[in-house]
Amino acid sequence: MNLKDIKVYAFVGPSGTGKSYRAQMVANENKIKYIIDDGLLIHENDVVAGNSAKKAPTKIETVKKAIFIEKEDRKNMVEALKKNKPESILILGTSDGMVEKIADNLGLEKPEKTIYINEVATETEMETAKRIRTTEGKHVIPVPTFEIKRDFAGYILDPLQIFKYRRNDTPYISEKSIIRPTFSYLGKFTISDTVFRQITEYVAKKTEGIHRVSKVRVENSVGATNIYVEVYVTFGYNIVSVLREFKEKVKREIERLTTMNVQEVSVLAKGIHMPDEKAKI
Repeated sequence: MNLKDIKVYAFVGPSGTGKSYRAQMVANENKIKYIIDDGLLIHENDVVAGNSAKKAPTKIETVKKAIFIEKEDRKNMVEALKKNKPESILILGTSDGMVEKIADNLGLEKPEKTIYINEVATETEMETAKRIRTTEGKHVIPVPTFEIKRDFAGYILDPLQIFKYRRNDTPYISEKSIIRPTFSYLGKFTISDTVFRQITEYVAKKTEGIHRVSKVRVENSVGATNIYVEVYVTFGYNIVSVLREFKEKVKREIERLTTMNVQEVSVLAKGIHMPDEKAKI
C-alpha cells in the first residue's frame, strides 16, 4: 500500500486540553476509523500497534515516542499502517508542526483538514482538563481500559464511560482510560487483594479437579507479587497434576488481566472434596 494515499486529518490542541478525551468523537464525526495518539495506532476502540508515549520514563522520551523519532517505533507503525490499509487517519498533536512531523516521519501526506480543540470544547472544559492534568497528573487514552491494561502495570486509575451523541443523534458509549504516566510523582496505584481472589476463584471454576478456593493471601513487593492459595481438590483426581495446572493458570490469568508481575504462586491442597456419589459408596 502507498501511504501517500491515506487521507490525513489533524486534531490539534495544547497539552492537557482534552484532545484524547474527544478523539473518538472527532473521528466519528469525520468518518475516520483510525487514530494516531501518543505513539498508538487505534482502530475504533482497539489498539492496533505502537507503544504509548505515556509509558516513557521522562518527558523527553515521551515526545520522541509520540512523533516516532526512534527507527524501531517508526518501522513498526509504518508496517501496521500498510497492513491495516486505512482510508483516512486522525493524528493528534499539540501543534500543527507536531502533526506534520508525525506525518512526515511515517511517510504520510500533510493533513488535508485540521480540527482544533477550541472547535469542539469550551474554554471551561479545556481549563478543567488542564487543572486535572496539572494537579492530579491524569491523562486519557482513547481506548477501553481492557485494551491497555497489559501495557500499564500499576498505572491504570479508572475507566470512564462517556455517553455521547453522533451527528444523527444516535447515542453510543465510548469508554476512555485514565492513566498516570510513569514519570508522575503524584502517587502509585495498587490493586485490591479482592481482585486477585476473584481471579483465582474464577480460574478454579474453570479448572477440572479443583472444587473450591478456601484462602488467598497476596504479598506485594517492589516490582513483583507473590500469591498463596489454599484449595480443596475433588476426590479421584491426581493432586499433583491438578495443582500444577491450577498454579500455571492462576499466574497466567493474573498477569494477563492486571499486568502485575507475579513472581510466585504457591498452591496447597487443604483438603479433599468427596462428591455425593462417592460419599454414598
